[in-house]
Amino acid sequence: MEKVSSLGLPNCYRLSNETVEVVVATDVGPRVLAYGFRGGENVFGEVPEALVTTAFGDFKPRGGHRLWTAPEVNPRSYAPDNSPVEFEFVGESKVRLIGPVEPHTGVQKVISVTLDAEGSGVTVRHRLLNHGSWAIDVSLWALTILRAGGEAVLPQEPFRSWGNYLAPARPLVLWHYTDLTDARLTLGRKFVRVRTDDAAEDPLKIGALNKQGWAAYLRGSTLYVKRHPYEEGATYPDYGSNVEAFTAGPFIELESLSPVRRLEPGATASHEERWHLFRDFDAGATEDSLADALARILPETE
Repeated sequence: MEKVSSLGLPNCYRLSNETVEVVVATDVGPRVLAYGFRGGENVFGEVPEALVTTAFGDFKPRGGHRLWTAPEVNPRSYAPDNSPVEFEFVGESKVRLIGPVEPHTGVQKVISVTLDAEGSGVTVRHRLLNHGSWAIDVSLWALTILRAGGEAVLPQEPFRSWGNYLAPARPLVLWHYTDLTDARLTLGRKFVRVRTDDAAEDPLKIGALNKQGWAAYLRGSTLYVKRHPYEEGATYPDYGSNVEAFTAGPFIELESLSPVRRLEPGATASHEERWHLFRDFDAGATEDSLADALARILPETE
């Protein structure tokens, strides 16, 4: 555990092992600002100048990983997190970031980050606490901004022939601004892929019910894998999405969502992700070669 500065914020902390390092902020948040191989580049995107003005104040994306509430509503989802957070260390490999209660929503956000003793694994547990006077229906929405120049990879459901299985597999969710002819979007038999393009500034978003429990981001030969649970029979937001990808220009996010929970006053809900990094990942040039390469490494993330 080492105190560092990051994205212009002086009071950040770096957790590291022999393989990877994670940087969290305490001046704002709760936020995870960086994740990468030790001594290497941050695989998370950095957008320190970005700003969204809302009725609650200015929200700053900054970069990295954060917790929001779904479904997306402005200004509720964009409640600023520009104030310092409380934080506590649990041993040498875990830090808990405790945000202040949001004055306009009554919601408090907590992110706990635990780095594995060996390897690239990180467990990120998100919690929402309802300090308001009435119940709210809400999904925990974990959003990760990633470095431009790669593509998000969402798994399709495994193929089953018409003769053996007649029920639908899952919803694929579109927004009003989703253009299925957009060159950044690839709808394949095994994957849905969304890539960044600096020259394509129009937003593009796609969502899905992901029963496979993972999504990934491939940039060059570095692969970031995000695992998140799927609950059979649960109600997910956004017409049944528990994974979403959004891009506009160089900006891209890979997002997971919990089922919608009813939080009574004083109640808490949680949502967990597992992160892994792989270097020298050879995806090949085809969807089949990508599928084969992923099949070799995904068991390591379980």
